[in-house]
Amino acid sequence: MLAHALPLLALAASATLAAVTAPMSLDQRSVARRSLSGQATYYGGNVQGGACSFSTYTLPSGLYGTALSDSNWVDAGNCGGCVAVSHGGKTITAMIVDQCPGCGANHLDLFPKAFAALDNPSKGIIDVTWDYVPCPVSGPLTIHMKTGVTQYWFSAQVVNAHRRTAKMEVSTNQGASWTTATRTTYNFFEISSGVGASSAWIRVTSHTGTTVVVKDVPMTGGAVKAAGGNFA
Repeated sequence: MLAHALPLLALAASATLAAVTAPMSLDQRSVARRSLSGQATYYGGNVQGGACSFSTYTLPSGLYGTALSDSNWVDAGNCGGCVAVSHGGKTITAMIVDQCPGCGANHLDLFPKAFAALDNPSKGIIDVTWDYVPCPVSGPLTIHMKTGVTQYWFSAQVVNAHRRTAKMEVSTNQGASWTTATRTTYNFFEISSGVGASSAWIRVTSHTGTTVVVKDVPMTGGAVKAAGGNFA
């Protein structure tokens, strides 16, 4: 009897465990995979002049800035993403807006106020752990067209996104077909021959696979077009 009962008990226990253990969300799984250990320093901070080319962006209140090491740079692929940085029982959130040339793996070069929120700046360098997290920004993401853009040369970037942008596509036939733009190391997506139209739809995809379509974006240098929402 006991031998026959044991498999049933095991099944019951498994069912109970499954019932009380909720599956991890996408963000939780991302953190579990990507929790990193490194060091942090600080520098003067540079949003508008940083390597991510956020020349028109101002960090929202409560969100710090950071430069990211070469080894984590991924050809600007992490620009605009946010990291939760922990040290000594304290945690801050910072947006990646710049590159830290020559820094070691997983190194963050924080803005001064970000470093000071974690420890005394006199220390100069501290050990930290950090994870990629959704950016705590409000409002929609926006498309910013680079100076000099025309229908014959396309260059655009995503600003104020909840998540890192992995892909940008352009359509001149209201979404019937899409052309993929090439990401540059200065955080713009480009099509060297342009799109051949005065306006276009732009579809951006986050690193988690969610998409946002911004319609009727002018192919004009310096143009800014807000989306109807942000990455989920």
